[in-house]
Amino acid sequence: MITAPAPTLEAVTVHQLDQPPLLVGAGLRKRFGQTEALRGIDFSLTPGEIVAVMGPSGSGKSTLLHCLAGIVPPDEGTVTFEGRSVDRLGEGERSRLRRASFGFVFQFGQLVPELLAIENVALPLLLNGMSRARAEEVAAPWFPLMGLSGLEGRRPGEMSGGQAQRIAVARALVTRPAIVFADEPTGSLDSLAGEGVMELLTAAARGQGASVVLVTHEPRVAAYAHREVIVRDGRLTGPVAS
Repeated sequence: MITAPAPTLEAVTVHQLDQPPLLVGAGLRKRFGQTEALRGIDFSLTPGEIVAVMGPSGSGKSTLLHCLAGIVPPDEGTVTFEGRSVDRLGEGERSRLRRASFGFVFQFGQLVPELLAIENVALPLLLNGMSRARAEEVAAPWFPLMGLSGLEGRRPGEMSGGQAQRIAVARALVTRPAIVFADEPTGSLDSLAGEGVMELLTAAARGQGASVVLVTHEPRVAAYAHREVIVRDGRLTGPVAS
């Protein structure tokens, strides 16, 4: 059972370039019909590192994230997390890995509309076997941390886009994942709300020592990362590895 301590925005680890990689993608290729979305990409991520994956729409950014996160397996190449071959796992094993070690923030949040805000944040803990009472107890400290005190009992449709996306950030981090995968997390927000979400996401990730893979096409969002890689036509054209 996860015993997740109270969250913090105070950094507990510092990214170091000489650390061994936490996540490695080697020679990744992915096809959808006749379209080759990834064309032999190599990627690495070290503990505590925030990497922005940039590129135009349709370049393969999200496909790369999905392969690295074990959402879809690559057609060729390998994905290794903490020395474990993710691409060789079955769907059930990949699902358990995602629940235990990864957090996700998507462009439109993907909150469950029928659930209260605190239930949405607690959901990953419940899926990992924690009792409802304990899961909501662990989820509760995230509300003041995200500037959302008093919104625990609201549903997603009763919140602004920025508030809902901060709930999604809390949900992604509540299990203390090793990696947060954020796919255009500010894409549906105005610039002010987007900056607020990025500040909270990166500060909370640093506070837990989590790495972040951040897919974006916005330079102002990518500026929150330690480094950037650029995907064009399924290939990396910018700096690649740590």
